[in-house]
Amino acid sequence: MNLGAPEIILILVALVLLFGAKKLPDLARGVGRSLRIFKAETSKMSHDDDDDKTFVVQAQPQAPQQQAVPAQQIPAAPAPVLSAEEQARQLEEQAARLRASAGQADKKV
Repeated sequence: MNLGAPEIILILVALVLLFGAKKLPDLARGVGRSLRIFKAETSKMSHDDDDDKTFVVQAQPQAPQQQAVPAQQIPAAPAPVLSAEEQARQLEEQAARLRASAGQADKKV
């Protein structure tokens, strides 16, 4: 699909008629912000993937130690990888628990 100068001019005229000259800078600013956020999130996802790969390499089993480690010092198993929706749900649940505990603390005071 090749857009020439007449098509681009027609699109710009249609945008001005639809949104008005005052709304176009705000619309463009909003699109720019959205694209920056999208770019930042996708780069974070690629960095997270790189971090996961290094974790797998570092998680190779080591030779058993001679001394017994107390139960309190054993690190917890890594959490399973969750989807964005599951992470959001868990964060909402944590926030609700914190609000409830803060509410109970206010009642005690």
